[in-house]
Amino acid sequence: MRFGGNPFVLGHALYMKAIHGGKAKNDKIDSNKIALLLRGGMIPQAYVYPARMRATRDLLRRRMHLMRKRAELLAHIQNTNSQYNLPEIGVKIAYKANRVGIAERFPQPAVARSISVDIALIDHYDQLLGDLELYIVRTAKEHDSNTFHRLRSIHGVGKILSLVLLYEIHDIDRFPTVQDFVSYLPPGQVRQRVCRKALRHRRKEDRQCAFKVGLLRSRRSFLRGNPSAQNFLKKLAQKRGKGKALSILAHRLGRAVFYMMKRKPLSTRRNFWPNPLEQTDQPDA
Repeated sequence: MRFGGNPFVLGHALYMKAIHGGKAKNDKIDSNKIALLLRGGMIPQAYVYPARMRATRDLLRRRMHLMRKRAELLAHIQNTNSQYNLPEIGVKIAYKANRVGIAERFPQPAVARSISVDIALIDHYDQLLGDLELYIVRTAKEHDSNTFHRLRSIHGVGKILSLVLLYEIHDIDRFPTVQDFVSYLPPGQVRQRVCRKALRHRRKEDRQCAFKVGLLRSRRSFLRGNPSAQNFLKKLAQKRGKGKALSILAHRLGRAVFYMMKRKPLSTRRNFWPNPLEQTDQPDA
């Protein structure tokens, strides 16, 4: 990209600490130091996201913030139930039908009122998030309908995860090789904990975590109801342990996403498992 006849370089604001502790600071000195670092290849560069998709990507990230608030309300109901030593609820209160009569479980009127407020807010979030997801899906089909539907062909990758992958990756050509792409991904549970900490304390700066958490969730949903993947993970866990096996599965998923966006095939068992003789008695992944 060029700006006014000169090449345009966007420095990564989080990782670029080019000028620190200088005795004299002004625009001329700062620009000279940045130019010297750029000449030596020492400036970490950021990807210039296209303006036409930037607002939708930010809206999708805003949806994640609203989902976190909804999860906090659900956790508050469960914690309050444990606080007053009541029997376990026994059903997933994330579903609206299972929230009927939850407030009546608490004998104290004030506590029941507090739970009623939580349930009312959750119902409002459900309506709000449903409308928001419908709008984002319609917009994604206008931006890149083919990639959106290809990503959904991966077992366990639904509507929201495909949106996260689509808008956080955008242009797969910015990764020269599959090794560059998978190095961008989280290898396992340790990186997930680090990423969650970054989301709590540096949510505005570390936007890469939205993509990393999304791919980790796709790994869990990929295993659900997928005998091929469960068998693959079981064999790996016997040889290398469960932690490394999960990391290998995440790496395999990352490679599948890369080649699907690069070569534009649909996800099937044959192009997911590298050896065509593997898992031949199992259904498509």
